[in-house]
Amino acid sequence: MSINTIFTDVDASIYDIQTHAEGPRGSLPLTPEMLMDSPSGNIFGLTLNAGMGWDPNKLLGTEVLILGTQGGIRDHDGAPIALGYHTGHWEIGLQMKAAAEEISRHGGVPFAGYVSDPCDGRSQGTTGMFDSLPYRNDAAVVFRRLIRSLPTRKAVIGVATCDKGLPAMMIALAAMHDLPTIIVPGGATLPPTQGEDAGKVQTIGARFANHELTLEEAAELGCRACASPGGGCQFLGTAGTSQVVAEGLGLALPHSALAPSGQAVWFEIARQSARAALVMGRKGLATKDIITDKAIENAMVIHAAFGGSTNLLLHIPAIAHAAGCHIPTVDEWAAINRRVPRLVSVLPNGPVYHPTVRAFLAGGVPEVMLHLRRLGLLHEDALTVTGETLGANLDWWEASPRRALFRERLQQLDGVHPDEVIMSPRQAKERGLTSTITFPTGNIAPEGSVIKSTAIDPSVVGADGVYRHTGKARVFTAESDAIKAIKQGHIHAGDMMVVIGGGPSGTGMEETYQLTSALKHLSYGKHVSLLTDARFSGVSTGACVGHIGPEALVGGPIGKLRDGDIIEMIVDRDRLVGSINFIGTDSATLSPGEGAAVLAQRPSHPGLRPHPQLPDDTRLWAALQAVSGGTWRGCVYDADRIIAVLDAGVKALAEKTHN
Repeated sequence: MSINTIFTDVDASIYDIQTHAEGPRGSLPLTPEMLMDSPSGNIFGLTLNAGMGWDPNKLLGTEVLILGTQGGIRDHDGAPIALGYHTGHWEIGLQMKAAAEEISRHGGVPFAGYVSDPCDGRSQGTTGMFDSLPYRNDAAVVFRRLIRSLPTRKAVIGVATCDKGLPAMMIALAAMHDLPTIIVPGGATLPPTQGEDAGKVQTIGARFANHELTLEEAAELGCRACASPGGGCQFLGTAGTSQVVAEGLGLALPHSALAPSGQAVWFEIARQSARAALVMGRKGLATKDIITDKAIENAMVIHAAFGGSTNLLLHIPAIAHAAGCHIPTVDEWAAINRRVPRLVSVLPNGPVYHPTVRAFLAGGVPEVMLHLRRLGLLHEDALTVTGETLGANLDWWEASPRRALFRERLQQLDGVHPDEVIMSPRQAKERGLTSTITFPTGNIAPEGSVIKSTAIDPSVVGADGVYRHTGKARVFTAESDAIKAIKQGHIHAGDMMVVIGGGPSGTGMEETYQLTSALKHLSYGKHVSLLTDARFSGVSTGACVGHIGPEALVGGPIGKLRDGDIIEMIVDRDRLVGSINFIGTDSATLSPGEGAAVLAQRPSHPGLRPHPQLPDDTRLWAALQAVSGGTWRGCVYDADRIIAVLDAGVKALAEKTHN
């Protein structure tokens, strides 16, 4: 390699250089009042707009900022020039373009900005996962800075799809209290006609290692799982759940979540959202009118009815914090999950594993809301981005041709009746659908924990609806060691896997989907339980307890467990109560209280330490969110709390130096 290898085959045209240009034709639509009273930045902004090619005669239209998570570079025909991180942001730019064209058509001036997002599937089992959850806060900060950096914008449209980009966008927009804002959910990818969904396909390595899949089968399944180039994964993971939550908040239009990416309805949702943003501006409606305590509760109810990802326990509180609303407590989450029936039968919970595009065709969020409305579980007076109340939106939906035609299309296309995907409460109960989430406590989790109890395999649940497992702990201080044990055949039915050091201080609260997915799709996996202070992917299922607090690295009891400890896990899927307790060893059986006393005296596991490759960026995020209330307040940055702690620290250091 030499400089001549780089500077070769020079095209002579590179020397044809201009040193000045005529500039745009026309003149700015200035008035004396503008020149006298407007900030120089506003006037220079018009100069920049003309310089970028906008017609100077149309510069005074309503300015609308469109923010998106677009990734990759597409050719004019959609072929990749440079790949994005994932399908979820690959086509987002097309929706942004449709929204921008609609704003222009109505005389507005659209602007666009981008903050791309990572893929949790791509980073599973890698150190890239250490940046996953912290990215959400960082992106929300950048989105907010971009919004404030365009002072003349009158409304903001956020276009996003996936696990962290969409929550970051919602958090950012929620903080824009006095602006009209709206979310355009980026939709879903299609499942393969023959093959596996993008969740199951992530287990081909574990299944091959356990001789449950051939090399040829793994290669073919892995190739076709993402059957269309855009949209979030086909299951109701964190991406899909975030879309339905955006709609549940009233921040996205009715029946906009989970639309098939790249199809006509998906483009039309972007255009409709652009019109809604302009209408909000004319009506004087702002985000603070939409995201209220009632809206937050509606979103929690929708989350429960869909059986959504446990990651939203981190994101909804963060949205509430940004909006200045009441932050839901664990008790409030538990109460909602006890009274709200799960009504949706999709991947990954079942009982029938319909892809999310079928949930969209069956009527999506508004169809679920019709059932919840009859049960009196919604705040129908909550305002939405249509400019109407939720109740008015549902009146429209119930009688709309859109509803009838899409539900009819589902039966025509897939031979599936829409009521088999979105069920009535009576039908859901008959089919054995249970409520979504349980929050076990006990001497291993004194601050609480989370399990998607509805997704425990029914065959290992007792006739009374209670899952019981007492087994010996297999303790791992790194997720990589745990997955290696699974692949090498060292985990067996009846084991109680414990993965510690995966909380915010250890790995940035990594997602451990390669473990939970392997347990789901291995033949013996339903007989293994998993406990961790890390978190799970939204597609995770099984007897897997995460978010265990306190985390191991701040002295939590989970960090004091050892191989061979006897652990008792009880989860009542009907009453939504549960416990996880250390109850002794082979040599001595203990009560939960006695077990707590033993753990209190034990030192932490000798192998417990932050991951050696934990980035400084993530260490800082972990410290800031811990000061702000930790995972149960949504891993937010609470500026007042952080500043108070810093002030106290500076004062303490000064006193120490003085003494």
